[in-house]
Amino acid sequence: MQLTRRTLALAMPATLAALIGAAPASRPAAADTERHDPKPTIVLVHGAFADASSWSGTIRRLQHAGYPVLAPANPLRGLAADTAYLRSVLAAVDGPVVLVGHSYGGAVISGAAVGNSRVKALVYIAAFTPDKGESAAELAAKFPGSTLGDTVNPRSYPLPGGGSGTELLIERAKFHGQFAADVPAAEAAVMAVTQRPVATAALEEKAGEAAWKTIPSWALIATSDRNIPPAAERWMARRAGSHITEVDASHAVAVSRPAVVTHVILAAARATR
Repeated sequence: MQLTRRTLALAMPATLAALIGAAPASRPAAADTERHDPKPTIVLVHGAFADASSWSGTIRRLQHAGYPVLAPANPLRGLAADTAYLRSVLAAVDGPVVLVGHSYGGAVISGAAVGNSRVKALVYIAAFTPDKGESAAELAAKFPGSTLGDTVNPRSYPLPGGGSGTELLIERAKFHGQFAADVPAAEAAVMAVTQRPVATAALEEKAGEAAWKTIPSWALIATSDRNIPPAAERWMARRAGSHITEVDASHAVAVSRPAVVTHVILAAARATR
């Protein structure tokens, strides 16, 4: 027994030394993985007749999954101007980015990501995916099914350089059925009050180069959309070679089906790592 205890006593320091010596070797490897493989920042860009709060359900789920999230306000004044603004937002984000656009926001992300090597994926949520020279208004009219024109009211607003422009708002009484038919009526009533107007110039302005030609893309088609015909969403997504998911939802799919929207975004984010 004494020999056994002596043997153990002699062996223990060597064993501890081996364990202590081995531990630091594994820690840098783990740190390296975390440092060189960070989760991308998810940048969410809303479209016309909405605001950044429309992403609330998606934001909570993405944050719970451990992703940094940013949801800037889209000016909705003109495609070139809105694209330039989003580029300035992206310039302040460190590391890789997954860029997500809803509705008209899809046209904005398509332009803002051009030439930005940090944008690793594009996600289109019931969105426009224009090619160079196409406008949102043109694409919405490419297939039948949109009833938006019957629900909007135009109004004038002053331009910074003088003169006036025209912007559109959905009539409050028609907002629920047109934009958010599958959202509870009380919530849709709040959305109708807080909707952001879009300048007609933004919808009519021709797109520049399209980032989806060089960046992998994902698309969620809302099959009960009354703003953008589902057939148009599907046609644009197929042309872009996007990974396509379809869901029975209104144009306000980010509000009514945030779990599905989050699932599509996470699929894109995981594919970048």
